[in-house]
Amino acid sequence: MAENEAPDFLTVPSANGEDSQPQVGMLAQYTKDFSFENPNAPAVYNWPNQPQIDVQFNIGTQTVADDIHETALKIDITAQAPEGVAFKLELLYGGLFALKNVPADALQPFLLGEAPRLLFPFARRVVADAIRDGGFPPLMLDPIDFNALYFSQLQQNGLMGEPAGQA
Repeated sequence: MAENEAPDFLTVPSANGEDSQPQVGMLAQYTKDFSFENPNAPAVYNWPNQPQIDVQFNIGTQTVADDIHETALKIDITAQAPEGVAFKLELLYGGLFALKNVPADALQPFLLGEAPRLLFPFARRVVADAIRDGGFPPLMLDPIDFNALYFSQLQQNGLMGEPAGQA
């Protein structure tokens, strides 16, 4: 690059006023669906055994309108003890994202990697509060690297080439 040339990310908008730079914004976040069940109350509070907790995640996306996309983070938690189910929680936590001038090859990585990372802290709080309000110690979910999971899944499915410099 010549000394007086600007890098690509500093390009000037078009003369007609159209902004061609990628723009991303979160328009809203919300609880889309929620369920907490404590089917064995009040007996569950006297059980001698600690429940085993199973946490499952799933991510879904959909296009809502031009340049508007929804990412939904689904969290299913079951606490199972030898005596029975202590509690079950299902949360579908969504976010609306405005994505303008985002290249097609960056859309899916954003919606399945970055968007869930932005939503997760809020969904985590909903989970912890609901479990605490159900009479159990709050469950603080460990942070998740959704971007790493996304790219790992691409590699497992053979949809991503070898990293540069490797044969």
